[in-house]
Amino acid sequence: MFATALPRRRKFTRQRGVIAILCCAVLLGMLGLLGLALDLAQLYNRKAELQIMADATALAAARELNGASSGVNSAVTAAATAAGNFHYRYNLQTVSWSSDALRFAATPDTPDTAWTSAAGAQASPASMMYAKVDTRLLGVDPGVVSTIFMRAASNGRSTLSAAARAVAGRVSTLVTPLAICAQSPAPAATRVNVSSNSSFNELVEFGFRRGVAYDLMNLNPNGLTPENFLIAPLASPGMPGTAADFATSVVGPFICAGQLAMPTVMGGALTVQRGFPLSALYQQLNSRFDDYSGNLCTPDAAPPDSNIRSYPYTTISWMATPAAQTAGAWTGGGKLWTRADPLPGDASNTAAQYGPLWAGARAVPYAAYAAQATEPANGYAVFPVSAWASLYTPGPPTASGYPSAQSTATPYNQTSGTHFLAPAAAHQPGVAKRRVLNVALLACPVAPGAIASATVLGVGRFFMTVPATATRLSTEFAGIAPPSSLSGALELQR
Repeated sequence: MFATALPRRRKFTRQRGVIAILCCAVLLGMLGLLGLALDLAQLYNRKAELQIMADATALAAARELNGASSGVNSAVTAAATAAGNFHYRYNLQTVSWSSDALRFAATPDTPDTAWTSAAGAQASPASMMYAKVDTRLLGVDPGVVSTIFMRAASNGRSTLSAAARAVAGRVSTLVTPLAICAQSPAPAATRVNVSSNSSFNELVEFGFRRGVAYDLMNLNPNGLTPENFLIAPLASPGMPGTAADFATSVVGPFICAGQLAMPTVMGGALTVQRGFPLSALYQQLNSRFDDYSGNLCTPDAAPPDSNIRSYPYTTISWMATPAAQTAGAWTGGGKLWTRADPLPGDASNTAAQYGPLWAGARAVPYAAYAAQATEPANGYAVFPVSAWASLYTPGPPTASGYPSAQSTATPYNQTSGTHFLAPAAAHQPGVAKRRVLNVALLACPVAPGAIASATVLGVGRFFMTVPATATRLSTEFAGIAPPSSLSGALELQR
């Protein structure tokens, strides 16, 4: 009996020993996998932390880009500030920022090797609309993660490295898909209105006078036939557009919103179609007057102006009745211009030929102008109404009851009274200055052809004095739009 029981006990003891060894091996394997998981979790968290930092820093830099060298400088400062406020390693360590991690380009698809430093961006700031942050280029790499368990393995690594990068920039610019010829290539010039008194020298920008009304469909500085253009809203500067880009169904929403699907209109040639199809698009323009006829625009995407009062020349109360809604057409020197353009001394000019003046903008003394990326916060100093007799000669118009004659006020910027009209209650409060169209001013003549490439010299601000018609777009020149004022939506690209 005992002789048969003893071997069985020994066999069972041997089996228990094997199970213990197997359990230890499995436990060691599990500990190894757990250690690997913990090391990889550190790497994953570091990657997530750095991506948040890269995204925030790229957005901060791109927000400052405005087409001017000052914008590049501001972008560098904003990126450093955003990175300096960031902590990683579970909020325990700050980033050692280096401007080498920040690069600039004209498009988000620029090859990595073609992105430029801040110094390079200063050479062509007008086209620098995108910022990229790459954490691998920081002075001290924040992506290095010290392993805990992985290093214990044979030939195991003592560190791992995570990295992140982000590209941010504008996806739209607040320019209406309408372009006209600059009346002059000069960004700013002085107009001598009274030869014996320089205090009446007036600022003229690309040939336009502030406070003077122009029919944008009836101008041409290089010929007697009107020249105007439709911009391909989807083709960024330097990119070719197609005929399909000019379809009314494609362009219409951009007319409603007053913007283009590109970060800027500068830095390269735009694709344009000769002849702006006003008869097909004037209703979209009139959404600014709270007019949504045909349901071509919606109040959500294209809100009305906060003041939709129309200023027809037949009923305005602040000056003698003009002869038309815009300054009278005039031809001379082989070009089509207006009666407001010839220099003083043309005896054929009369007060009525100037059209309504100063509905939304006032003339500016040349002495108040300074070449800079942006206008002063409150705009330039302006002429008083008493200067009309010297600015608009011969036969000058007379002002009567113009609001706040000695300030910068205009009929449009009133908030009550006869010059003001709020949009419908359902569409209030509206958006101030929606009636101001940002219009590209082209270097003309533009090459022949129905579809052509054109270079933008600047962007003019034109205030719609009355709703557009199928044949006329009556606007008042209100100055040049600084690039910083044209920035549309900002987004991360990748």
